Amino acid sequence: MSLIEDLQWRYATKKMSGRAVDQEKVDQIVEAARLAPTSSGLHPFKIIEISNPELKKKIQPIAFNQSQIVDSSHLLVFAAYDEYTKERVDAPFKQQEIERGLPAGFADDYKNGLFAKLQTQSKDQHFEHAARQAYIGFGLAIAAAAELKVDATPMEGFINQQLDELLGLEKLGLRSVTILALGYRDEENDWLLNLKKVRIQKEDFVINYN
Repeated sequence: MSLIEDLQWRYATKKMSGRAVDQEKVDQIVEAARLAPTSSGLHPFKIIEISNPELKKKIQPIAFNQSQIVDSSHLLVFAAYDEYTKERVDAPFKQQEIERGLPAGFADDYKNGLFAKLQTQSKDQHFEHAARQAYIGFGLAIAAAAELKVDATPMEGFINQQLDELLGLEKLGLRSVTILALGYRDEENDWLLNLKKVRIQKEDFVINYN
């Protein structure tokens, strides 16, 4: 199937069966997110992968008791940097120098200018920027899941601060952004399964300046 056909197949699964997703497929979905483009190559987000049933039970009330939390095979919590520190900005440029065989300090002018700009912004502005980068990876993970015929439910309906506390994200310098529940649809009990996919019409979606 083509990517478009895969995206036609997928939907935000409302009731999952509890069947486990092979770890190999989960790894591929995570890898798609890892390969996502990010602003200046900073990659300012991480994924917390959760399959532990007891931990999922603790998350469910934080997510307004949505059944997908416990019926899923895995939860992927996308968490973004709470701020851009000098160390966090330096690290990806250092990695580029090593892996590309570039001389030390090759991109210092660009990196230092970037950090100078970031220093004029608040921590909340840093997080908002990092969260937007996380959503790029989030979108690619959804597409990868569809390609692998793994159902995925994007979830913003949770109390971020409580989830951060439960997972100890503050100690890691992270704040939760969104959750992707992975699993398989319950074909007998998911009310959304057989409803037509509805999206804005193309002529209302594209503003063409050609």
